[in-house]
Amino acid sequence: MEQDLSYFQAFGEQVEQRLNKLPAFAERGQLPYPPRVTRQQTAAEAIQMYEAAEAALPEGSEEKPRPDVAVAGRLVAVRNMGKSAFAHIEDGTGRLQLYFRKDDLGEAAYQQFNKDFDLGDFIAAQGYLFRTRTGEVSVHVTAFQLAAKALHPLPEKWHGLKDTETRYRQRYLDLLANPEVRDIFVKRSKIITAMRRFLDGEGFLEVETPTLQPIYGGAMARPFVTHHNALNTTLYLRIADELYLKRLIVGGFEKVYEICKDFRNEGISTRHNPEFTMMECYWAYADYEDMMRLTENLVAAVAQTVLGTTRVVFDGKEVDLTPPWRRLNLAEGIKQATEIDIFETYGDVKALWAECQRLKLNVSPQPNWGKLVGELLGEYVEPTIVNPTFIHTFPLDISPLSKQNPDDPRMVERFEAFVAGMEIANAYSELNDPVIQRQRFLEQQKDADEEAHVMDDDYIMALMQGMPPTGGLGMGVDRLTMLLTNQQSIREVILFPQMRPRE
Repeated sequence: MEQDLSYFQAFGEQVEQRLNKLPAFAERGQLPYPPRVTRQQTAAEAIQMYEAAEAALPEGSEEKPRPDVAVAGRLVAVRNMGKSAFAHIEDGTGRLQLYFRKDDLGEAAYQQFNKDFDLGDFIAAQGYLFRTRTGEVSVHVTAFQLAAKALHPLPEKWHGLKDTETRYRQRYLDLLANPEVRDIFVKRSKIITAMRRFLDGEGFLEVETPTLQPIYGGAMARPFVTHHNALNTTLYLRIADELYLKRLIVGGFEKVYEICKDFRNEGISTRHNPEFTMMECYWAYADYEDMMRLTENLVAAVAQTVLGTTRVVFDGKEVDLTPPWRRLNLAEGIKQATEIDIFETYGDVKALWAECQRLKLNVSPQPNWGKLVGELLGEYVEPTIVNPTFIHTFPLDISPLSKQNPDDPRMVERFEAFVAGMEIANAYSELNDPVIQRQRFLEQQKDADEEAHVMDDDYIMALMQGMPPTGGLGMGVDRLTMLLTNQQSIREVILFPQMRPRE
């Protein structure tokens, strides 16, 4: 079947030249994209094999080991020396040198390597290991084949690709060019694994809840909306899995957690992406103080497992994650930072806004008193925090799922955990009174806030069955990864961050 190559030819002369090399492989009975090749050792394993063979020789022996290997990887460098050539391949474990010699391979095969292979191609090579005069472990190639042809050349200066737009849009080039970026995502995987092991060790059960929900809830955020044709109904991508996890507490599970994707139809910033990863866990017969201890122990354990230390550097600041973490009352924190006593204006958003203007504080107007308190927290307290701190006791009107503080009915038993000026977790003693919970949902509607909680009658019915006192925690996996890998943008720890469409 004749192939239409016009699309690929439009990419320019270099792509067209590579396209023109494909028939040469077919003429030799070879496939440019074979279904499989032989690889018995990775680059790292091949080097370890040779070093082990050397170490096994008797002391003082002049014998040179020649272990046979079959390796494969991306061709990243070639140095032709006439009748011989050196090349380097890279795989997921590292780099390995290949040595091609015309007298061993024959004229036709040697010329095929020089003429038809390009940087970026994947090559499989068989031969034996030796050490060059410069001491580099290498493969003396006795046979080779193309494993996959790269039609597009690697970008110029790809070993130091720095353009942010290209790095995020074409993450595959970023991963190829920057080994330190690959290391971030290896650490991210280890962070999630360590988090699971910690929670499993504490007796929590990992569960799965719906991504598509008929009613969104569990957070104050705008949802993404979709439509299910077969059911002819509107559905929402979850903004949180909280209300479903608490249904499981009602159902008799006492410790549950989920690590999942949440979706919030909000702005994009260095700390926000519309699609992000959260860990939420719920613990029957616990409260927000229990969740504080769980949070500090979890983060310290993950850091110790992944990094081997609980002391990290983030944005030039040294941070000690060792428990116990500092506890700071929200009202006290705001008073220390702004001299505003929030309780003097309790319930009066205009009065608190006037107080902010009097002090010329740069905060936005908000629909209720609690949200304005939250603005003050974010503007003046959060940026001052370096070592991990639990800011606790939040206004009731921005915490509709939290239990009231028995010592102050204006506030609730809730905390947010901050490290190096960044929130990484939110938790509270869960409200389990169905009458009060329904009233809270109704009150949320009065503000006409597009991020307000909507009424969830099924959740109220679940609470009517009875839910024990419960502590809940939500932790941002992306932000925790930022903290433990010293990355100041969330896009650096998400493989494929959301980007503005190209013009």
